[in-house]
Amino acid sequence: MTGVSLLILFCPFFLCAQHPVGSKIKITGRIVDSLSRSYISFASVTAYQEKNARPLKGGSSGNNGSFTLDGLTPGSYTLKIDVIGYQARSLGPLRISGKSAVFSIGDILLQKKSESLQAVTVTATRGLVENKIDKLVYNAEKDVSSQGGMATDVLKKVPMVSVDVDGNVQLLGNSNILFLINGKPSSIFGSSLSDALQSIPASQIKNIEVITSPGSKYDAEGTGGIINIVLKDNKLRGINGNLSLTAGSRLENGSLNLNARHGSFGMNAYFSSNAQVPSTTRSHSDRNSVDSADNSKSLLSQDGSSRFRRGGYQAGLGFDWSIDKKNSVSGNISFNHFGYRSTGIVNEEQAEFTQPSGNTLSDLLSLVNTQNRFQFHSIDWSVGYKKTFAQEDRELDIYYNASNGNSASAYTQEQSLPTGDSLFQGSNSNNEGKDHASHFNIDYTQPFSEKVKLETGARVSIRNISSTSDVFSLNPALSSYLYDTAQSNSLTYTRDVYAGYASLLFPIYKILNVKAGLRYERTETEAGFSKVGGTVIPGYNTFAPSVILSHRFENEQTLKISYSKRIHRPDYHSLNPFVNASDPKNLSQGNPYLQPQIANNIDLSYSKSFEKGSALNVILFYHRSDHDIQPFIVYYPSYQLGDSTYTDVSVNTPMNVGSENNYGTNIYGSVPVNSKLNLRTNISIFDRYINTGDLGGDAISSFNYRFNLNADYQLNKTLVFEFYGNFNSARNEIQGRYPSWTSYNFAFRKQVWNKKGSFAFTTTNPFANYVNQATSVSGQDFTLNSLRRIPYRSFGINFTYKFGKLEFKKEKEEKDKEFSNPSDTN
Repeated sequence: MTGVSLLILFCPFFLCAQHPVGSKIKITGRIVDSLSRSYISFASVTAYQEKNARPLKGGSSGNNGSFTLDGLTPGSYTLKIDVIGYQARSLGPLRISGKSAVFSIGDILLQKKSESLQAVTVTATRGLVENKIDKLVYNAEKDVSSQGGMATDVLKKVPMVSVDVDGNVQLLGNSNILFLINGKPSSIFGSSLSDALQSIPASQIKNIEVITSPGSKYDAEGTGGIINIVLKDNKLRGINGNLSLTAGSRLENGSLNLNARHGSFGMNAYFSSNAQVPSTTRSHSDRNSVDSADNSKSLLSQDGSSRFRRGGYQAGLGFDWSIDKKNSVSGNISFNHFGYRSTGIVNEEQAEFTQPSGNTLSDLLSLVNTQNRFQFHSIDWSVGYKKTFAQEDRELDIYYNASNGNSASAYTQEQSLPTGDSLFQGSNSNNEGKDHASHFNIDYTQPFSEKVKLETGARVSIRNISSTSDVFSLNPALSSYLYDTAQSNSLTYTRDVYAGYASLLFPIYKILNVKAGLRYERTETEAGFSKVGGTVIPGYNTFAPSVILSHRFENEQTLKISYSKRIHRPDYHSLNPFVNASDPKNLSQGNPYLQPQIANNIDLSYSKSFEKGSALNVILFYHRSDHDIQPFIVYYPSYQLGDSTYTDVSVNTPMNVGSENNYGTNIYGSVPVNSKLNLRTNISIFDRYINTGDLGGDAISSFNYRFNLNADYQLNKTLVFEFYGNFNSARNEIQGRYPSWTSYNFAFRKQVWNKKGSFAFTTTNPFANYVNQATSVSGQDFTLNSLRRIPYRSFGINFTYKFGKLEFKKEKEEKDKEFSNPSDTN
């Protein structure tokens, strides 16, 4: 597979024709949206010589909408501009003499294609996946089967991204990802990433941007890259909105979006809510262990079930105001709330045997009842200012955003005889925490010429966290719960990151476009742990270089190689040395001595767009992480915690395990088989090699592959059917093997009321009630085999309705500027 991929990647070098050598004359211009005045990338620009039906020269607009057609001889020309979602446009005749080397047209305004919606709806037809110069964009609004789900249901269909049955996300095999909302960090991701992602309705998501090799302008955090979730808004004039409601056997959600825009001022508001219908997960585990002190063997068998439910809601308000042509401000405020509850019951058997005779020393049967609840809410706000200048592409951006989050969690755990009486062990806890973060950015872009541009800026990020956990343990003699000083704890945590960057975009002749940059980050951390006094976390400097080399061929082909250095800073959960004994047989604690994880990522990618709508994107990648952070389990026959002694326990602690190397390929392809059937597939194949470093032991190797297939069939103009299937292989980690899993969806959508409304039906894994997840973990003196049966089958129906009145006023075009020839060309 790798050899084929390399052949595909390098064929364009040999097939590409040389650029024609012509005169010194060239035509330049810029393609601009007539309403928003935003730049339009990848617009096709073709030059026809007078009375000649065949095109003479062609090209496409870049990231800033600019294009150049060179090698032209004096004469009369017509330009044709075309891009998906906009009305095609012709300019001419343009009469060019040999007196000027450059013929500048200026801005060319394109109007979006429109359909009827009470008044006029202005819509742009975009593909489901867009491959841009520095990122891949998945347009979730066009996804039929995900609309009734959550953010994780959308993410699992994004190229290069995988999501497991618990909602954990990986990007090219790496789970350390920097998640953003509308390009900004949020504290909702800090407490529980998977829970936060499963609290955002898919109907609220406009698109998802994936950046595997971020440039120096982006934060260096996230060794796997960046995923930006862009929520719905609307830049069109008028008052309009959309409503989405979903009911189902597993998920229920709803969202409402309102937009208003008049002249240079616009506002948007939204509200969404979600709920996961209560479901029961069944589990079984067996842990075999050896006590090296007396050579005895122990068996811990747990068989139980847990009933779980989740819910949340979000609301937000935003505005943007173009003060004049060169100055604009924007701002928004949002409120997020989500939480869950679970109750569980476990039948437990703990037996001890002699070796090698196998005589039973003890056999204890017990019943464990548990309750857990968690809730988190945050307020995020931001304000930004943007200034443009007379010089094209020169810009100044200043913005401030902050997030203030509060969390509350609690658990109760009781252990008794199998009959449910004679309670002999128990504990309960209440934990409250605060998470406040502030970010200030300033970015400046200075062009030196049409193709040479400098980007520079600075960022300050400040995060403050506090948490208090009060634990009460059962005193069987008194039949009451007493404050447990050994398990209760508190912490304060402050992390400041100061950053600056510079990057330069420039060409090397007509062969390569280069974007090279360097980012510097200084990290200062102060932490106060009630259980470990005097903990000092040293500050450190990070220099993160990045470089992108790209070449665009004829026929919509691009070859790109990129390198970036990334960092993963251990968070306060991982650093806190407090021992969590809510499960007395499976303890966990943090590690204040963790070092930051450093990654060096290299990507080689090739993309090709075909005339009839097919697309191909191939990435070869090598990602290496040093000081790799992974959970590490150690077994203890006896473990002392304060005045309490825990027997036959395992302790889970994050550790720097050495280095992790991932190398492989990811292939995304889209093929319109005919006018009704479209197929898309994403294949990821990579090998993971983990060097265990100071922990010792053999290196870990794992061959991993993931495959999904998406097919949609347009039965008629208003009815579409879709199938989606996904398979993730099992994987090896440092202490065990984690399971494979399969999911599949069927969905259809029917548009009604002149396409203003739609009904959609979707089902997930309809032929099996459970997804079975078998895990095997082993370490010194223990093996653990477990099986979870997770209810995943679901059926749902979604209703979406677009409403409102849009005003579409044709902009006054600068006719003289666009059509007249410069004075020196006559």
